[in-house]
Amino acid sequence: MRDHLVAVDIGTGSARAGIFHRDGTLLAKATVPIAMQNPFPNHAEHDSENIWDAVTASVREARAMAGIAMERIAAIGFDATCSLVVRGLGGEQLSVSTTGESRFDTLVWMDHRALAEADELTETRHAGLASCGGRMSPEMQMPKLMWLKRHLPGTWAKAGGIYDLSDYMTFRATGSPARSCSTLASKWTFDPHRHPGWKRDFLALAGLDDLHQRAGLPEGAMPVGASLGPLAPEAALELGLDTSCVVAPGMVDAYAGALGLLGGHADDPDELERHVALIAGTSSCIVRLARKALPAAGYWGPYCGVCLPDFFLMEGGQSAAGAVLDHIVLMHAAGGNPEPERHAGIIKRILELQAVEGETFGRPLDVLADFHGNRSPLGDPHATGTIAGLSLDRSFDGLCRLYWRTAVGIACGIRHILASLPRMSSPPHTLHIAGGHARNPLLVSLYADMTGYRVLVPTLADTVLLGTAMNAAAAAGLYRSVAAAGVAMCSDGIEQMPDPDRQAFHEKDYQRFLVMMRHRAELSAMP
Repeated sequence: MRDHLVAVDIGTGSARAGIFHRDGTLLAKATVPIAMQNPFPNHAEHDSENIWDAVTASVREARAMAGIAMERIAAIGFDATCSLVVRGLGGEQLSVSTTGESRFDTLVWMDHRALAEADELTETRHAGLASCGGRMSPEMQMPKLMWLKRHLPGTWAKAGGIYDLSDYMTFRATGSPARSCSTLASKWTFDPHRHPGWKRDFLALAGLDDLHQRAGLPEGAMPVGASLGPLAPEAALELGLDTSCVVAPGMVDAYAGALGLLGGHADDPDELERHVALIAGTSSCIVRLARKALPAAGYWGPYCGVCLPDFFLMEGGQSAAGAVLDHIVLMHAAGGNPEPERHAGIIKRILELQAVEGETFGRPLDVLADFHGNRSPLGDPHATGTIAGLSLDRSFDGLCRLYWRTAVGIACGIRHILASLPRMSSPPHTLHIAGGHARNPLLVSLYADMTGYRVLVPTLADTVLLGTAMNAAAAAGLYRSVAAAGVAMCSDGIEQMPDPDRQAFHEKDYQRFLVMMRHRAELSAMP
C-alpha cells in the first residue's frame, strides 16, 4: 500500500527531506547543506546541481532512516525559497554570477542586486503592482530577470528555461515544464484566475517581451494539490524511489509552512481567519488566509490559491530576522561563527543575566533591525538598521545584551506588521510559529508578550515539511483535497500566553521602536 510521502524543503543553507505517514506522522528526516557564494554585497548565488545532489542525498538518507520501501511512497512534494534558476536550451547551467562561474546558475531569494530595477518597476505604477502592495521588491523575479537581461546578455541569449527553484525541482523530477500557481502568482506577477494570466504590457514595460521564449513559461499554472505525473526514470533512480511515485506542484516555502501550521482549520473558514502563521528563520514571513481579497500597501498579495484553494493569502515579513542575529554574533568582538551552539550559549547567558537584572536587562540599547531593508509594512528595500545606545563594552555579556535587544527589535517589527494588516470582522488572536525561531525560547516568549497574541508552537517542529507533505498527499489522491489533507494531517501545538507584566514593559519598547522609525525617516529626508 502506498501510504507514505516524501517532502523536500530547500532553504537558504540546506535541503531537508522528511518521510511522512499519511496521517501526518514524521518518521524520519535528513538534512544536507548546500553551497552559497556572496561575491559582492547584495549578491547571493547557488549552484542548482549542488542543490539537486543535496535533495537526492537527503531523500535517500531519510528513507533509509525510516526503513520504508520505495513501493510504500505515494508521492513527493517540493518547497523552496523563491530563488531563480537559469538553464540553457539544452538544459545546461548558465551563469548568473558576475564572476562568470557557470555552476552558479541560481540567484538566491535574498539577492538584492536588482534594487534599481525594482525601483524602476515601482515607478511605473502599473496595475500589476497591486499584488505586491504597490511596490516591487528585489526579492521578486521580475527585477531579477531585468537585471539578468541587462547585465548578463550572454546568459540571457542562451537561456531556454528559467524557473522558481521549487518549479525547477519538479521539472528535474518529472521533465514537465509545468509551473505552480504557488510560485507564478506570488513572484512572477501572474494571475492564474484570469485569461490571459500574463500581463504582456507589464512585461513590455520591464523590457521582457521575450520572457516566454527565454524562460520556457507556460500560459497556465498548476494548482496546489494537483499531480504533475510520476517521477521520470532517471530522477527516480537518483532519489531512490520508483516511477509510480507521483510529483506534486512546487510550493513557496513560507506557504508550505502556512499550510502546515493553519491547515487544521481549513474546514472552518471563520476560525481559519483568526489564525496567523509566522514562518521565521533567516527571514520572517507573516501569512494570513482570508475568503476575501484584502490588498494593503506594503504587503504581498492577496494571492488566491497559492496555499489553499479558494483562500486569498496576504504576506508580510522581514527580509532578515535570524540573519540579523547571526550578523550581530559575527560582528561583535566576543562573537564568532553563528553556529547553533553559539546561539544556545548566548541565550543561556541572557536568561541568567535577566534573572539578576530583571526587565531592564540590555537597556539603554535599542535596535531597529532592518539591516536588509524593510519588506513590510514599509515596502522599502533601501531601509537600513540602527543601533542606539552602544558603549565600549566588548565583553561576552555585552554581546548578550546586544543580542537580546536585537531580538526585541525583531519582535517589534513583527508587531508592526501585524498591526498594519487589513482589518476584518474577526480579528486574529493566535500566532502559529514555525522555523528556527520556534526553537528559540527568547523569541517565542517575546512574540507573545510584544504582540499580545496567543502563540502556538507546533509539537511537530517541521511544519514546512508537513505542509509540503499535505500537498503531496492531495496530489497522490490520499485525500480529496489539500484542505482535507490539512485537517487530517495537522499537529497539535504548545501554547504560550502573553505575560501581562512583560507585555506592559514591552509596550515601552514598541513606542521607542516607533520613535526610531520616525527619526530614521527624518534623517533619510535630509539632504
